[in-house]
Amino acid sequence: MSDERLIRDFESGELPEDSFHHADHVRLAFAYLSQYAPLEALDRFSNALKRYAAARGKSQRYNETVTYAYFFLIRERIARFPALDWAEFVRRNHDLLVPKHGILGRYYQEGTLQSDLARGVFLFPDKRCSPADAK
Repeated sequence: MSDERLIRDFESGELPEDSFHHADHVRLAFAYLSQYAPLEALDRFSNALKRYAAARGKSQRYNETVTYAYFFLIRERIARFPALDWAEFVRRNHDLLVPKHGILGRYYQEGTLQSDLARGVFLFPDKRCSPADAK
């Protein structure tokens, strides 16, 4: 599916909930970043994600900290390792596709990510990385 079609189907609410998992969120963020400037992409993606969750009665599942943190990690990877397409991006960045206890565990305490505050506003990372983590 093309980036344009994926975004259109998502924004219109046509993507089925049972087939929209973590890797699909990452794919969608990649699509937005491929089509729009970063801040416009973030605004469109996060607003569409909120609408998608609300339309399914799951507004409480939206987490701004998780959304923004992953979004900017994806943006950084695109800049560091330019990929021609989604398949190449996946090949180079498999760590971003690990759902629970994935890459954000390197930067955030679990309690922070699960907090009501993290759901409503972006929180900066609160976990200190050791020098080995920075490599």
